[in-house]
Amino acid sequence: MPTETAPQAPPPRPVGEGRPALTLLVVLLGMFTLPMAMSGTTVALPRIGSDLDASGAALQWVVVGYFLAASSFMLVAGSLGDIFGRRRVLTAGAALYSAGTLASAAAHHILLLDAARLLSGVGAAGVMASGGSLLAATFTGPARTRVFAALGTTAGVGLAIGPTFSGWLVDGLGWRTTFLAFAAAGALILTGTRFLTESRADAPPRVDKAGAATFIGGLSLTLFAITQGSKSGWTAGSTLLPLAVGLALLTAFVRVEKRLAATGGQPILDLSLARHPAFLGWSLGSFGLGAGTTGILVFLPTYLQGTSGTSAREAGLVLLLMTVPVLALPPAGARLVNRGVPARHLLVLSLLLIAAGNAWLTTLHPGISTAALAGPLLTVGVGQGLSLGIIDAQALGMVEPAKVGMASGFLNTVRGGTGAVMLTLFGALLLALVESRVGSAELAGRVTAGTGGHADRFTEAWRITLWAVAGFTTGLAVLVHRLLRPRTRRRTPVPEATHTVPGATTSAEAVTARSR
Repeated sequence: MPTETAPQAPPPRPVGEGRPALTLLVVLLGMFTLPMAMSGTTVALPRIGSDLDASGAALQWVVVGYFLAASSFMLVAGSLGDIFGRRRVLTAGAALYSAGTLASAAAHHILLLDAARLLSGVGAAGVMASGGSLLAATFTGPARTRVFAALGTTAGVGLAIGPTFSGWLVDGLGWRTTFLAFAAAGALILTGTRFLTESRADAPPRVDKAGAATFIGGLSLTLFAITQGSKSGWTAGSTLLPLAVGLALLTAFVRVEKRLAATGGQPILDLSLARHPAFLGWSLGSFGLGAGTTGILVFLPTYLQGTSGTSAREAGLVLLLMTVPVLALPPAGARLVNRGVPARHLLVLSLLLIAAGNAWLTTLHPGISTAALAGPLLTVGVGQGLSLGIIDAQALGMVEPAKVGMASGFLNTVRGGTGAVMLTLFGALLLALVESRVGSAELAGRVTAGTGGHADRFTEAWRITLWAVAGFTTGLAVLVHRLLRPRTRRRTPVPEATHTVPGATTSAEAVTARSR
């Protein structure tokens, strides 16, 4: 008689496969909603301050705290996804985000609201970092480029329409309704994660606790010091002390990661990525896209309302000139790359267009028309839209599958950190320039808030700030061009070239070519 054999278990499903369309839908919802919560809350601050009897730093932390928490936890969240599962981290992040946003809607004291926003920021870090790594593990080749183009479009649109959407809700139903709407979206994301396929590293490493602690502490304290500098002064003890401690912790983080890598461990950040010119070039390019646009997006509505009598809704509509290209162009940029246009050329062109748009915007003046703003805002928007959807696909294509969560977390840390830093520095430079012209810090604060008059001096400060941003972005374009220029394999070996993503060419030359 023939011997019966035990039924064999089906082969394990490849990582990331199973429900790619649903994975994309859930991640896109997160990337749409969370940036809206970043930018949209700014328009609610006056009403929040009035209802909770809050002002100054405590009120600003409703926005700044969310940015800082999201930025500080992004890298750690990405690495934890590699270890424990990206879907699991996405689920935990959505739960924390929903709980924090719901608590924000119910808060009746400004300190409770600040704490709730910090919790929301931690959750947002988990959603954004694990979402990008899930897509990188699910899609390959041209499909990955198209997916990340959609991701860039969605995030850009969410960030752009956040102020308009929140403004409508605040005017019609109150600021608490805004948080309730975002909490509902978070609950929908949380529900969707239950149906996704898990994805993690094949051989998950141990948690790098020392690296996580020093990175979170160092980055959060450093960013906190930057926000304090614009309010208390750059030589004040409340600025210098957290800055010194933060920089010391970041230095310790680098040492911890080097020592762990040297002993065969798995650091929370593979420092060889930051040292690799091409990966660094794409990361700096991502920083440049945010650095050249954040100031305009956040502060231009205040200028228009303060100097031209524009309503809040009208100012939001003006910003559509900059944000419509962000909606339309990321898929076009992805198609150009898939058809052979060097991706690095698009990124450098984007940075130069953003620099040109900032320079062109220096023609602004009290009473400026929408038609006069169209040229510079469209130029900035085109620059951002062309490359917004290709950066993640290009950068993550250089990383082995087991570490895409870490790399995605690093990229999102750069983005979140850019928002927090530029939100502070742009406003601080405006305030300092206005104060030097009106001679009073209190009056300068009212002027930059759009309620203190002195439109001509406010305009002068805006022009100088815009020239500074234009020059900085131009310098970044030159640096990115040098970092992404073609190199021979002998001069610049690609780290982990033999561990490319499934379906990708495995030669070092092919991996490097994707950044060209």
